Amino acid sequence: MFKRRDQRPLLRIVAEWVYPRGGWMRAFQYVTHRLNRLPGSAESIGRGVAAGVFAVFTPFFGFHFFIAALLAWILRGNVIASLLATFVGNPLTYVPIAIISLETGHFMLGSTMRSDVNAGLIARFRGAAGDLLHNLWSIFSGVPAHWHELKIFYDTAFFPWMIGAIIPGILSSILAYFISVPLIRAYQKRRIAKRRAKIEKRREQAGTSGAKR
Repeated sequence: MFKRRDQRPLLRIVAEWVYPRGGWMRAFQYVTHRLNRLPGSAESIGRGVAAGVFAVFTPFFGFHFFIAALLAWILRGNVIASLLATFVGNPLTYVPIAIISLETGHFMLGSTMRSDVNAGLIARFRGAAGDLLHNLWSIFSGVPAHWHELKIFYDTAFFPWMIGAIIPGILSSILAYFISVPLIRAYQKRRIAKRRAKIEKRREQAGTSGAKR
């Protein structure tokens, strides 16, 4: 019932994730429009936005929706707003988010990050993914599991990223809250004013037609 009529090929799904249909500006406008039309107070929606923004700074890829929803529930924010706000995490922003989080994490842990962070990070992700696939296969095949690349990934990327994401994540979520709340409140007031104007216009038209009769 809720499935798409036109089933998209896998390559198209991946391509639209990297570059959405209509461009990133149109996707941003769509998310902003949906946020403004959500029910609830501006503060509740703003807390949801803050939860979603914080979630994308964490290295728990594939679980950002769950983290955002959980944080929104704890903060008594709008859960749908938190899910929409995870749009902040996209192929255009993940690299700077990763670098900021890793730099902060290594600084807090007293370690150093290599200068070739982009190539090194991709290599660590690739190595960790290889170990994961191999270990899944080892469950059924009986071959020894490999943990070397996963340990390197955890020590040099995942753990520093997880620790380093806390400060920039909190700062970004606070900034997102104080930016979104007045914008959403202004939109809601404008929307209410338009509704009242429409009601008054209908009443005037009804009164005019009644007087003619």
